[in-house]
Amino acid sequence: MLPDRIATILRQFMLAARNLTRQRKRSALALATVGGGVAAFVLAGGFINWIFQDLRESTIHSQLGHIQITRPGYFESGLGDPYRYLLPDRLEKAVVQAKHVVTVAPRLAFSGLLSKGDETIAFLGEGVDPLAEKGISRSITIIDGHDMSSPTAREVLVGEGLAANLGARAGDTVVLLVTTADGGINAVEVKISGIFATVAKAYDDTVLRAPISVARDLMRVQGATSWVVLLSDTKSTDSAMASLSAVLSASEYQLHPWYSLADFYNKTVELFSKQIGVVRLLIALIVVLSISNTLSMSVMERTTEIGTSMAIGVRRSGILGLFLSEGVLLGIAGGLIGVALALVIGTIVSAVGIPMPPPPGMARGYIGEIAISPALVIDGFVLAFTTTLLASIFPAWKASRMNVVDALRHQR
Repeated sequence: MLPDRIATILRQFMLAARNLTRQRKRSALALATVGGGVAAFVLAGGFINWIFQDLRESTIHSQLGHIQITRPGYFESGLGDPYRYLLPDRLEKAVVQAKHVVTVAPRLAFSGLLSKGDETIAFLGEGVDPLAEKGISRSITIIDGHDMSSPTAREVLVGEGLAANLGARAGDTVVLLVTTADGGINAVEVKISGIFATVAKAYDDTVLRAPISVARDLMRVQGATSWVVLLSDTKSTDSAMASLSAVLSASEYQLHPWYSLADFYNKTVELFSKQIGVVRLLIALIVVLSISNTLSMSVMERTTEIGTSMAIGVRRSGILGLFLSEGVLLGIAGGLIGVALALVIGTIVSAVGIPMPPPPGMARGYIGEIAISPALVIDGFVLAFTTTLLASIFPAWKASRMNVVDALRHQR
């Protein structure tokens, strides 16, 4: 019974394919619409995917690392008085040796006033270990001067926007004025070793980095406000979180994955995901209208043929299945054409690069690429299949509900 049913379905699809080739121009136009829509969707999705990947890695490797370790409650209530939440100078060896961990680097948060001549501006500071931060901060771009030379040098890296507001350049001498942890006033004269830029303009407008030894002396504290963990792979974040949770006491330490701290990244993902959803909806609407029109025209032209088929014993369900099969074939063929076209175009565009202007929240443009994932390919193919199947339902139902006598009289 089952082999007979399969044979019947195969014959139905073969007949549907022959019917589509009878109207080659119309079928080619329908395939072009489906294939073009799928290609546009996959290419747009691939570009968005690349933006997500690039922004994610740039955010991790310029600001956040993969995981940050703090005292419990630091990010919730400790930003106003961070020195109540200081971590020790060195973390347990088990942290450094945990699975997937490549580097662990201390950071000390501080803030104050930055002065050059008569100009003074507020800043947010990060005391870092320049050597330990090499891998973590590899996406920071030095646009003037050079990186900090040693963990003890009296020099700082200044964000591009902060330097511009102060009128400072690499090589200038500036003064950092702060309120220490015990409420006193302290100041230090340092040299700007370099000016840096990241993907986030807001970060570059307010932040400077100093060697952590200089920051500790300036604030008159020891320890760190956070330890930043670099992993071998971003995909290992949750696994590493579980490993670190097993060796760190929850009452002493709190773990923060990068995605819980990346506010700009999360908002960008939310915005672009909504945009790609709108693109999917528009393409689905275009495909539905196109395929529905194609099959409706086919039903009108084949009215007599449909009546003859019913007259010789073809059931209404057979007529319904035939037209549904034609829609499914258009969807499958259009989906395959669209995916193949997107892969070819995506490869070429990625090799050439897409010069893009600075988006909101960023100071610089970038060279975009197309990152087409297997999930996106499947999504594009499913979009073609489901929309063409949906578009063929009404024409197929209309064909199956024809009156045999009226159909045979058509155009006579």
